[in-house]
Amino acid sequence: MKRTAVVTASTAGIGLETALGLAAAGHAVTVVGRDPDRGARAVERINATGPAHPARFLAADLASLDEVRALADRVAAEHAASGERLDVLVNNVGAMFADRHSLGGVEASFVVNHLSPYLLTELLLPTLTAAAPSRIVNVTSGAVGVAKRVFDDVEPPGGYYGFHWYGRAKLANLAYTLDLAARLDGTGVSVFAADPGGAATDMTDGTLTDPKIVTPALRLMWPLVRRKFERSTSGPASVAARPSIVAATDRALTGRTGLVIGARATPVAPFRAATDPRITRAVRRLSERHAPLVTA
Repeated sequence: MKRTAVVTASTAGIGLETALGLAAAGHAVTVVGRDPDRGARAVERINATGPAHPARFLAADLASLDEVRALADRVAAEHAASGERLDVLVNNVGAMFADRHSLGGVEASFVVNHLSPYLLTELLLPTLTAAAPSRIVNVTSGAVGVAKRVFDDVEPPGGYYGFHWYGRAKLANLAYTLDLAARLDGTGVSVFAADPGGAATDMTDGTLTDPKIVTPALRLMWPLVRRKFERSTSGPASVAARPSIVAATDRALTGRTGLVIGARATPVAPFRAATDPRITRAVRRLSERHAPLVTA
């Protein structure tokens, strides 16, 4: 039976390289992104490799939870109608913002980096469970280490610092990922986090030059820290995609769940704060409040 995969934010960069890797592994890949022109180029590039199944593109702005719902409805309906399995969901979407702004009344970084993949995953769980054994891969980041670990609301107290808020949203998503793995244990749906390490992408190109994205305490040292970080994010996207591809396809991971696949494409210990039950419960409450699975 044909194996299928959905990869979000996959018209370029790490997402496209992940889609290429899944296509090479025999999956029929659905590329998801905002721009139809970039989507068409991504599909053309994948199909030029001669995959076993042609790729396709679905347009969705993953910064909009309404569009996330529409995407989930379409994917679920198509798989139900065709009888095809949904074997793999890779939530690759991510964004860092230099300045604070809201999306639907909620801070943008938290929406894009956590609520969007959370909602898409939850809405597609029935489809993924019906296809078990199947896999969910959520892309994480080393930026979780600079996160403010306060989740009383989507916005922590204090000023807005994009790099730290990006890390906080990624920490929320990592805590959710590990919690989801425990919740789905025994269902045949395996859940992994994949840390790409570093790669030169649209997100890292330019945003990191703005010192406003870090706290004043770090700002004086930011040029030095930034250079170090930029060196670590200068590798090819094809290498950074390996953890996601391994998490999605490696047969050695069959039957396993709740693992973080590190930048060397091998399991690593999860960031400790992501395993804190207090953070897990707080993230669960925030997710259910701001991205309800059923709308009025």
